[in-house]
Amino acid sequence: MLTGTGITAGYRNPVITDVSLTVHPGQTIGLAGPSGSGKSTLARVLALLHKPFAGSVTIDGETVTRFRFGATQRTRIGVLFQQPRLSVDPRFTLRRVIAEPLKGNQERVTELADLVMLTDDLLDRRPHEVSDGQLQRACLARALALRPRYLICDEMTTMLDASSTAALVGVIRAYQAETDAGVLAISHDDRLLTRWADETVRLSAPLRR
Repeated sequence: MLTGTGITAGYRNPVITDVSLTVHPGQTIGLAGPSGSGKSTLARVLALLHKPFAGSVTIDGETVTRFRFGATQRTRIGVLFQQPRLSVDPRFTLRRVIAEPLKGNQERVTELADLVMLTDDLLDRRPHEVSDGQLQRACLARALALRPRYLICDEMTTMLDASSTAALVGVIRAYQAETDAGVLAISHDDRLLTRWADETVRLSAPLRR
């Protein structure tokens, strides 16, 4: 299980306070709430990219003690962000984007490209030469490269049309069926979460002082 318990987190000030959430293997948990409710902050904490002010994160029973670059459990969690163009080096080809975590394993790059339905001609293009949907497919391939136990999708479909959204969700479901991975799906799209998630947790907007 990927579990956040009593998480209080933010930047200068807390954005979320005493929030708990658990993602079981094989399960998809939706996370919804208005802008400013702390969905992305919680996602970054659970992805071990942001250290909380208080609370704990455990992965398969192991308590996380270090975050960001010191987090030894980071490879167990894949992350897919909202804006793919901000998530990649614009100088990289899609092939190099996918290969980034793989240390030159081209066979695995080919396998992942096939999984997300990227053809060879697309792999040799740079981000400005492909659509948002094609670039997000490459980002998904990169997120799955090290076969994570958990996948955090932070508004991954915001920039995409309906067909690209359906394709990405289909790839993730197939990956779950094969690996029993747990997924945290963050979205403003209630219809998407109704179709995709096993259950949905809702965060409230913080009180204004």
